[in-house]
Amino acid sequence: MVKQPISVNGVVRWRDVGLTDDAKGEPKERKMVVLRHEIGDVLRDVRQRQSRTLREVSHSARVSLGYLSEVERGQKEASSELLSSICSALDVPLSLMLREVSERLAVAEGVAVPDTVPQELSREFTGTIPDEVPGNLSKDLASSSF
Repeated sequence: MVKQPISVNGVVRWRDVGLTDDAKGEPKERKMVVLRHEIGDVLRDVRQRQSRTLREVSHSARVSLGYLSEVERGQKEASSELLSSICSALDVPLSLMLREVSERLAVAEGVAVPDTVPQELSREFTGTIPDEVPGNLSKDLASSSF
């Protein structure tokens, strides 16, 4: 700790300057992440990217407008059935929405989530993957639109 002179209204005072208690290597307390807040944020982001109103989505999902609003604001914990209905109304797979929530949670928790499956797992749980796509399958892939 170092003392540094500070002049206030002509009066010199000494202030301790240096490491604070937070910076001495003690772990900081993490902010609590609430799942319903993250789910609501993702649902709102998806809806707004589609330029749709709460009214449109609530009608399609057969959910009251007020309840959908509360879900988006993280005030209500939505059931899996309700989430499925909302995702269907937004034309977004539930798994994709949950993946986005998972990625946000990982960032908030400071956890790195790999985008790929580790080699040892892919070898253990999958068969051999051919280097080339079989001829008839490549024709099907070329004619389909994703």
